[in-house]
Amino acid sequence: MIDDPQFFYIQSLSPLYEAVQTSGIFPDSKFFVDCTPKVPIGAILESYRQASAKPDFHLGSFLEAHFDYPDTTNNGYQSAGKPLPQHLQELWTVLTRLPGEQVVGDWPSTLIPLPNPYLVPGGRFREVYYWDSYFTMLGLRASGRTADIQHIVDNFAYLLDTVGFVPNGNRTYYLSRSQPPFFSLMVQLLADIKGDGIYLQYRHQLEKEYAFWMSGENNIELFDAHRRVVSLGDGHLLNRYWDDDPRPRPEAYREDLHVAQQSGRTPEDLYRNLRAAAESGWDFSSRWLADGAQLGTIQTTDLIPVDLNCLLYFLEKTLLRIYRMLPDRVPVDVFKERARLRKNALQQYCWNRDSGYYFDYNHVQQKTSDAWSLAAVYPLFFNIATPEQAAKVAHHLEASFLQPGGLSTTLHTTGQQWDAPNGWAPLQWLSYQGLVQYGYHELAEKIRQRWVLINEKTYEATGKMMEKYNVIDTTFPAGGGEYPNQDGFGWTNGVFASFVSPR
Repeated sequence: MIDDPQFFYIQSLSPLYEAVQTSGIFPDSKFFVDCTPKVPIGAILESYRQASAKPDFHLGSFLEAHFDYPDTTNNGYQSAGKPLPQHLQELWTVLTRLPGEQVVGDWPSTLIPLPNPYLVPGGRFREVYYWDSYFTMLGLRASGRTADIQHIVDNFAYLLDTVGFVPNGNRTYYLSRSQPPFFSLMVQLLADIKGDGIYLQYRHQLEKEYAFWMSGENNIELFDAHRRVVSLGDGHLLNRYWDDDPRPRPEAYREDLHVAQQSGRTPEDLYRNLRAAAESGWDFSSRWLADGAQLGTIQTTDLIPVDLNCLLYFLEKTLLRIYRMLPDRVPVDVFKERARLRKNALQQYCWNRDSGYYFDYNHVQQKTSDAWSLAAVYPLFFNIATPEQAAKVAHHLEASFLQPGGLSTTLHTTGQQWDAPNGWAPLQWLSYQGLVQYGYHELAEKIRQRWVLINEKTYEATGKMMEKYNVIDTTFPAGGGEYPNQDGFGWTNGVFASFVSPR
């Protein structure tokens, strides 16, 4: 969905938009695209046309006169010496946004209003994020905040009903891509609290999620790819990350231009791959890079990610569960076969027998990637791996990924934030649960204890919960990526609360 007239798009401010984003006036490219116009867009552009032609034109003064800047008041929130459990409880309120607070001024912004309260991650992330929210929900469950869990599910159901999918976040500049499809797990979490009737309540939204990811499947040629679907030529369809818009990301405009200029590639091809990696949530990581190091070699759309396809397998299993509650037998048989085929394809294309590990599959080169990452824990989390495969994955996790602060995301240090030495809360949780499911309790407990300890240690020193952590040298903060390490932070809070709640 690109340039839908019902929404305000920051690109409609061209040429002011490009001038601001290339000027460096704001250190973070996301800042301007989160601003709210004070007057109609046409009036702003006419004022800019006239004012910018004058020799004394000052861009900063012009922007202050014509835009309300996004709120940054919560970025400095600290504990003031409060115990960590109390800090987490209070943070749920700090990070909550109410429907009435979502509209600033008389003119639309890039924010898509939602009907229910929602929690933002924190820091520069002033809107709801898709896959972040599942891990935040884990903490809400541990805190007994069922109403907040219901609100999150209902907000995403609303987005599925109104725009046809769950965007990366509730901003119009995210309306060309999604994020890892965790909605079925959110429904499962709510059903665990309220009963199986929840599955039927969200049946149609789950079907819309599936239709989004499988769009074009009936028209695809053998050994071809269309949007997010890839045909492997043997009856198997698997999925990849994609973005419908081949332009620089508005929230990283200057950064994308720089990478394009340095890469020597066709800009549209580069932008598409950068955006596809943003849809993955792993923006950015060596797992997407052809040379394993340089962002200009990014090849996200060539890869079939093991984690994405495990999530879609679970979505197929969830729909199968729903159809078994209904009298019509046909969709039961269809989705039973779809889930079977996807599981078989995952094992055939993403399991590397020689390495004893799961990898992404390069459908262009027709071979598995050689990028080792924690995406390999998804087949354990979703009970796809055989006991023998789980044993080999567990061995590699302990021998290569386990560090003093938890699990490192990859084995390469590249300066990208989804690489070593960084560890991330969602991957600690998925690894822990996957290992427990296969009986590797001792290793799982090591991961849990080390992650909890680095969270507590950092909180004691800073009064903050962070977006990511340096798990290799726990005396240094995490870094890398396009922006500084953020505090808040929704999914870190959620996983920590779940890890320390009574088991």
